[in-house]
Amino acid sequence: MSAEVAARAAVIAALRADGALMDGLNGLYDGEPGRASAPYGHVGECIGADWGGKDVEGREVRLTIGLRSADETPARLGGMIARIDPAIGQAQARDGWRIVTARLVRSRVARDGTGAAAGWRAVIDYRLRLVRG
Repeated sequence: MSAEVAARAAVIAALRADGALMDGLNGLYDGEPGRASAPYGHVGECIGADWGGKDVEGREVRLTIGLRSADETPARLGGMIARIDPAIGQAQARDGWRIVTARLVRSRVARDGTGAAAGWRAVIDYRLRLVRG
Protein backbone atom coordinates (compact mmCIF):
# COMPACT_ATOMS: atom_id res chain seq x y z
CA MET A 1 0.00 0.00 0.00
CA SER A 2 1.22 3.52 -0.74
CA ALA A 3 2.23 5.82 2.08
CA GLU A 4 -0.52 8.25 1.06
CA VAL A 5 -3.28 5.66 1.35
CA ALA A 6 -1.80 4.30 4.60
CA ALA A 7 -1.62 7.81 6.08
CA ARG A 8 -5.25 8.53 5.13
CA ALA A 9 -6.42 5.27 6.69
CA ALA A 10 -4.43 5.89 9.88
CA VAL A 11 -5.72 9.45 10.26
CA ILE A 12 -9.34 8.48 9.57
CA ALA A 13 -9.14 5.65 12.12
CA ALA A 14 -7.59 7.97 14.72
CA LEU A 15 -10.23 10.67 14.17
CA ARG A 16 -13.05 8.12 14.34
CA ALA A 17 -11.60 6.74 17.59
CA ASP A 18 -11.98 10.16 19.25
CA GLY A 19 -15.38 9.84 20.90
CA ALA A 20 -15.69 13.53 21.76
CA LEU A 21 -15.01 14.54 18.15
CA MET A 22 -17.41 11.96 16.72
CA ASP A 23 -20.14 12.95 19.21
CA GLY A 24 -20.11 16.40 17.58
CA LEU A 25 -20.26 15.11 13.99
CA ASN A 26 -22.94 13.41 11.91
CA GLY A 27 -20.15 11.61 10.05
CA LEU A 28 -16.49 11.57 9.10
CA TYR A 29 -15.83 10.77 5.46
CA ASP A 30 -12.91 9.69 3.29
CA GLY A 31 -13.16 12.51 0.75
CA GLU A 32 -15.66 15.34 0.45
CA PRO A 33 -19.12 13.76 0.69
CA GLY A 34 -21.56 14.34 -2.13
CA ARG A 35 -24.47 14.54 0.28
CA ALA A 36 -24.07 14.95 4.01
CA SER A 37 -25.77 17.01 6.67
CA ALA A 38 -23.65 19.30 8.80
CA PRO A 39 -21.89 19.00 11.08
CA TYR A 40 -19.51 16.61 9.36
CA GLY A 41 -15.82 16.12 8.74
CA HIS A 42 -13.79 14.68 5.91
CA VAL A 43 -10.23 13.84 5.00
CA GLY A 44 -9.58 15.57 1.71
CA GLU A 45 -6.62 16.09 -0.55
CA CYS A 46 -3.47 14.09 0.08
CA ILE A 47 -0.16 14.94 -1.63
CA GLY A 48 2.95 12.79 -1.24
CA ALA A 49 6.65 13.43 -1.82
CA ASP A 50 9.86 11.50 -1.30
CA TRP A 51 11.41 11.92 2.13
CA GLY A 52 13.91 9.74 3.88
CA GLY A 53 17.57 9.02 4.23
CA LYS A 54 20.32 6.67 3.23
CA ASP A 55 18.92 3.67 5.08
CA VAL A 56 15.32 4.84 5.56
CA GLU A 57 12.47 4.73 3.05
CA GLY A 58 10.20 7.64 3.81
CA ARG A 59 7.42 9.77 2.43
CA GLU A 60 6.17 13.22 3.31
CA VAL A 61 2.40 13.48 3.01
CA ARG A 62 0.39 16.71 3.06
CA LEU A 63 -3.14 15.95 4.21
CA THR A 64 -6.21 18.17 4.45
CA ILE A 65 -8.97 17.73 7.01
CA GLY A 66 -12.23 19.60 6.52
CA LEU A 67 -14.99 20.35 9.01
CA ARG A 68 -18.41 21.82 8.23
CA SER A 69 -20.96 23.29 10.63
CA ALA A 70 -24.36 24.82 9.89
CA ASP A 71 -24.27 27.03 12.99
CA GLU A 72 -24.62 30.82 13.11
CA THR A 73 -21.17 31.19 14.65
CA PRO A 74 -17.91 29.21 14.30
CA ALA A 75 -17.82 28.34 18.04
CA ARG A 76 -18.57 24.63 17.52
CA LEU A 77 -15.77 24.41 14.95
CA GLY A 78 -13.30 25.68 17.54
CA GLY A 79 -13.98 22.70 19.78
CA MET A 80 -13.73 20.27 16.87
CA ILE A 81 -10.47 21.80 15.62
CA ALA A 82 -8.98 21.39 19.11
CA ARG A 83 -9.67 17.62 18.92
CA ILE A 84 -7.83 17.09 15.61
CA ASP A 85 -4.20 17.46 16.76
CA PRO A 86 -4.41 15.03 19.71
CA ALA A 87 -6.27 12.51 17.54
CA ILE A 88 -3.63 12.61 14.80
CA GLY A 89 -1.00 12.10 17.50
CA GLN A 90 -2.68 8.75 18.24
CA ALA A 91 -2.59 7.52 14.62
CA GLN A 92 -1.19 3.99 14.42
CA ALA A 93 1.04 2.37 11.82
CA ARG A 94 -0.74 0.97 8.75
CA ASP A 95 0.44 -1.50 6.14
CA GLY A 96 4.12 -1.15 6.96
CA TRP A 97 4.12 2.66 7.25
CA ARG A 98 4.57 4.47 10.56
CA ILE A 99 3.93 8.19 11.14
CA VAL A 100 7.03 9.66 12.79
CA THR A 101 6.01 13.34 12.78
CA ALA A 102 2.74 15.20 12.33
CA ARG A 103 2.82 18.98 12.12
CA LEU A 104 0.06 21.50 11.58
CA VAL A 105 0.90 23.53 8.47
CA ARG A 106 -2.07 25.91 8.52
CA SER A 107 -5.73 26.14 9.35
CA ARG A 108 -8.47 28.44 8.25
CA VAL A 109 -12.06 29.11 9.26
CA ALA A 110 -14.46 30.86 6.90
CA ARG A 111 -18.14 31.49 6.35
CA ASP A 112 -19.60 28.89 4.00
CA GLY A 113 -22.46 30.01 1.79
CA THR A 114 -25.02 32.76 2.16
CA GLY A 115 -28.53 33.11 3.47
CA ALA A 116 -30.38 30.50 5.52
CA ALA A 117 -28.11 27.68 4.32
CA ALA A 118 -24.92 29.46 5.42
CA GLY A 119 -22.64 27.86 7.93
CA TRP A 120 -18.94 27.67 8.71
CA ARG A 121 -16.12 25.63 7.22
CA ALA A 122 -12.70 24.84 8.66
CA VAL A 123 -9.80 23.45 6.65
CA ILE A 124 -6.77 22.08 8.50
CA ASP A 125 -3.60 21.09 6.64
CA TYR A 126 -1.03 18.70 8.13
CA ARG A 127 2.42 17.55 7.09
CA LEU A 128 2.99 13.92 8.03
CA ARG A 129 6.32 12.16 7.68
CA LEU A 130 6.18 8.39 7.41
CA VAL A 131 8.81 5.67 7.35
CA ARG A 132 8.47 2.11 6.17
CA GLY A 133 9.15 -0.55 8.73
